[in-house]
Amino acid sequence: EVQLVESGGGSVHAGGSLRLSCAASGDTGSIMRMAWFRQVPGKERQGVASIYTRGRTDYADAVKGRFTISQDNAKNMVYLQMDSLKPEDTAMYYCAAVYVGGVWHWDGAWSYWGQGTQVTVSS
Repeated sequence: EVQLVESGGGSVHAGGSLRLSCAASGDTGSIMRMAWFRQVPGKERQGVASIYTRGRTDYADAVKGRFTISQDNAKNMVYLQMDSLKPEDTAMYYCAAVYVGGVWHWDGAWSYWGQGTQVTVSS
């Protein structure tokens, strides 16, 4: 079992920045890859960014050049630095861990989820 706890959400104006954090605990030795997803009401959860423990990253086209995923393996932490935020970035953001297969940006590809942290960007 892996437990994930997100933090760092909030409300910002367009063009602002936020940094989300995800703390992993439990069977962290099973984690080879982690990701951030986001979801707005009435829509499916979508992958935002993914990072392997060895460092390779992937990003959704909508956030490339604005968001940066990073990690501190010693602390079992993953971060999402979000810059140049837009109103369309408003969503609940979730941390995911333990990739089980399929395209990384599909929520069925991940076993464990945090409770989410809300990000609201006003125009």
